[in-house]
Amino acid sequence: MKGTRKMLITQLQNFPSVVLFCSILLFLLVAMKELESLFSPHHIKLKRGPDSTGNDKSAIGFEWESALERTRETKPSVLISPPPPVATRHPLEVVYSTDYKFLLNEPNKCRERSPFLILLVITEPQHFPTRQAIRQTWGNKSSVPGVSILRLFLTGVHPKFGYPLQALLEEESSIHRDIIQQDFLDTYNNLTLKTLMGMEWISKFCPNATYAVKADSDIFLNVNYMVSQLLQPHLPPKKNYMTGYIYRNAKPVRDKASKWYVPREVYLNETYPPFCAGSGYVFSGDLAKKIYQVAKTIKVINMEDVFMGICLYELGISMTNSPLGLFNPFKVKYEKCKFSKVVVVHYYRPEELLQIWPDFRDQNQTCKS
Repeated sequence: MKGTRKMLITQLQNFPSVVLFCSILLFLLVAMKELESLFSPHHIKLKRGPDSTGNDKSAIGFEWESALERTRETKPSVLISPPPPVATRHPLEVVYSTDYKFLLNEPNKCRERSPFLILLVITEPQHFPTRQAIRQTWGNKSSVPGVSILRLFLTGVHPKFGYPLQALLEEESSIHRDIIQQDFLDTYNNLTLKTLMGMEWISKFCPNATYAVKADSDIFLNVNYMVSQLLQPHLPPKKNYMTGYIYRNAKPVRDKASKWYVPREVYLNETYPPFCAGSGYVFSGDLAKKIYQVAKTIKVINMEDVFMGICLYELGISMTNSPLGLFNPFKVKYEKCKFSKVVVVHYYRPEELLQIWPDFRDQNQTCKS
C-alpha cells in the first residue's frame, strides 16, 4: 500500500512535465505540414534585376521584399507591436522601439534579494528541449554554493507559429518562471532586440544585480569557474566591466550571401569597435542601464555582439581583457580537466550537454591545479 501511494505521488509530481511534453508533441504533429511548406524551395527565391540606377548587372540577391511581405501575411498581428513609423530603410536595419511590450515577464524576481549573477540565455520560442537541458546543466541556479544566481530565457514571437507556441510558452513559464518575452518577431536579425530586452529587464526590475552573462543556448558554460576566477564574490564588485573573447579591428561582412552580412546602409564604417563574441560574455550589472539608455540614441544594427561593442564605444568604456583560453567562440573537444578551467565553449547542443554533464560534475575525478 505504501509503495502504491509513493508511486502515485511521484506521478503527480511529474504531471506538469508530462502535460507540457504532450502539448509540444501535439503542436509538432499539427505544424509539420506547415513547416514543410514554409521551408520548401518555392518560399526562398533568388532574383536577378536592375540595380538602383536601373542597370541590369545580373546580380543574384535574396528577394527581401517578398520575404518581408510573407512575414506580414503570417505574423500574429495581435501579439506583435507594430513598428514605429520610419523613413525608407534597408530590410536589415533593426527597428528598436521602447514600445515593445512584455508578453511574459518575471518582474518580482529581485524584489526580495538582488542576485549576484543573472544568466540571460538567448533562446527561440520552439526550443523547449534546449531550455530544459540548460536548466538541468549549467543553468542550474544552485550550481555555485552560497552564490545567488538567477536564470532567464529571452525570446520573441515566432514569425509563423506565434499563437500555438504562445500557449505552450505560457504553460512552460507557469512551471519554471524563467521566461522573458517581448512582442517582436523572433528572427536572427532581431537578436539585438533580445539582448536589449535583457538590458531593459535588468534596468527596470533588477538594477542592483552585481553581474550578468549574456549566453547563447548552444554553449557549455562553466559558471563555477567564472564566479571563482573572474567575478570573485569576496572582492568589491567591478564597474563598467565587460569581458569575453574580444574581437579587435574586425570588418563588416559585405557579402550578401553571408549570414553576417551588414550593408553600408546599416553600418557605414569599415571597421567595428572592439566587441565580445556573442556566444557568451560577462558584464557588470551597472552596464545594463547604460547600454539600454545609449541604445535609444544611436542606430541599432543587426549584429548583436557588435552592437554591444558600439554601445560601449559610445559610452567611452573599454572592454576588459580576460585570460587567454577562458572564452572559446569555437568548439573544443570535451575533456573534463580542460573544461574545468574554461568559461565558455561554443557549439554544444542540448543532447551533448546532457551527455557530458554527469562526468563534468563528478567529484571523484580530480584534476591537477
